[in-house]
Amino acid sequence: MAAGEGAARPTTGPARFVVGVDFGTLSGRAVVVDVADGAVRGEAVHPYRHGVISERLPDGTPLPPDWALQHPDDHREVLRVAVPAALRAAGIRPGDVCGIGVDATSCTMLPALADGTPLSELPDLGGRPHAYPKLWKHHAAQRQAARINDVAAARGERWLPRYGGRVSAEWQLAKALEVLEEDPAVFDRAERFIETADWLVWQLCGRETRNVSAAGYKGLRQDGRYPSAEFLRALHPRLDGLLPRVDGPLVPVGARAGGLTATAAAWTGLPVGTAVAAGAIDAHVTAAAARAVEPGRMLAVLGTSTCLIMNAAAYREVPGVCGVVDGGVTTGAWGYEAGQSGVGDIFAWYARTALPAGYVDEARRRGISPYELLDALAADQPVGGHGLLALDWHSGNRSVLMDHELSGVLVGLTLATRPEEIWRALLEATAFGARTVVDAFTAAGVAVDELTVAGGLTGNRLLLRIYADVLNRPLHVLDSAHPAALGAAIHAAVAAGAYPDVPAASAAMGAGRRETWHPDPARAAAYDALYAEYRALHDHFGRGGTNVLHRL
Repeated sequence: MAAGEGAARPTTGPARFVVGVDFGTLSGRAVVVDVADGAVRGEAVHPYRHGVISERLPDGTPLPPDWALQHPDDHREVLRVAVPAALRAAGIRPGDVCGIGVDATSCTMLPALADGTPLSELPDLGGRPHAYPKLWKHHAAQRQAARINDVAAARGERWLPRYGGRVSAEWQLAKALEVLEEDPAVFDRAERFIETADWLVWQLCGRETRNVSAAGYKGLRQDGRYPSAEFLRALHPRLDGLLPRVDGPLVPVGARAGGLTATAAAWTGLPVGTAVAAGAIDAHVTAAAARAVEPGRMLAVLGTSTCLIMNAAAYREVPGVCGVVDGGVTTGAWGYEAGQSGVGDIFAWYARTALPAGYVDEARRRGISPYELLDALAADQPVGGHGLLALDWHSGNRSVLMDHELSGVLVGLTLATRPEEIWRALLEATAFGARTVVDAFTAAGVAVDELTVAGGLTGNRLLLRIYADVLNRPLHVLDSAHPAALGAAIHAAVAAGAYPDVPAASAAMGAGRRETWHPDPARAAAYDALYAEYRALHDHFGRGGTNVLHRL
């Protein structure tokens, strides 16, 4: 179905547009989108000046292992640079824009003063690592996450099953507890701990709000409340002081959080008062772009990590799921989130650190990237022909084990093993990891009727073929260069009143499918056998057969 075909028409007049801004791990991208049919009229990408701060702070202060921070002004700079550039590319009048929406990686948590000033921008805190926003892939709080899980299980906390029985080191509570334990002075100075997406909305409209998705999935807010003060004190005598710093006005998915202030209007080039949508999680808004908000339609966003998102009509306990939140993806449905904490990051690591110089030279000679060379060399290998099996835990395991102290495993190496064979084993490992998640959903009674993929890795055709064969189901590929930004724009259209809700806007403005990959029966059968070996390794290294990965 073409964009807008058979869908409800917008309630605003003609020639109306919305802006969506996606704040990723390394860059931000803005799109100008037609409210009527979702057509992208202009776009711009702006890289973060500081990128991911993982080795040392801007002043040179060194960071320990497993740290990943960001710089708040990198995000403001996207608003100042990318949004005006996208408007220029679209060739429209700013007055024809009725709304703006933003999404960001999550949980990316920023400590701030009560007026929204990031602590890292205070002169006396610029050299304190805990004063900076902790990026989603900051995994140094695993020790705190383990304690949260132990205490919650011992107390029988009723919210714990909604997170698959385990809380992640990537989430708000583990990161806040890490700040309190390792730099209590920073914890005391922080009058707010807030998701980056919500902080950006605060910057745009001058009003602090909290989006229900992040509050539920990353803040552990269930049934109208956060974890109790008694539970927090069981973790640390002063941790109950976190509650007033994370609580704030909750805004549902797609709702209007406010209007652009004069300052934000000057940054973006948009009119004062332009509707600002509630902040959102990147993968969640991508579901709207993919028209994957109806129950049973799973979306996998394949990037540096992978997020798997879907709606269902009812609540089920899914072991190892990242979260189940009522209204977390769209109002009126139970939203489920799972994920893999390392996918594209694993591929980038291998190409950057383990590829022989001769392969790099050969790729240069052919005028292609090392990734393309490895794909070409690995494409014709028969399933299992390399004799290798890998566990995709180079950045820990998000689902279903929820353990970021696990690490990657590669077995089956011989003196004849070639780089392209290891490459293919790593691609296959991430597909096996995705199948583990899908199997957990179906085993728990949550039907996965359809699977759509989006994100930067959908340009890798070998990877798509492997995923279709390993999962043994059709794989629909979203036709959108910036799906999260498009999803943010769809949320902006709802906030501006152009559509009554996100499903209606998604049906009209969502992108179509670029292609569909169907599994090959022979390859799928061969992968079934290899997947059984993957699951045996998965359970041995991840479920107590050995603790060697933790000891290492």
